[in-house]
Amino acid sequence: MTNRIAVVLGGVLIAAIALDLFLSGPDHLIFLGKKLFDLIEWAAFWR
Repeated sequence: MTNRIAVVLGGVLIAAIALDLFLSGPDHLIFLGKKLFDLIEWAAFWR
């Protein structure tokens, strides 16, 4: 992956998070963060 592609993907990700926060508030992002933590913990168990 080139630096240019990484910067574009990072910008798209940041824009998507900002749009989600603007439209629906921080509740969805907090829920997704908790689920991501559970997924990481589950994957670490199977490692």
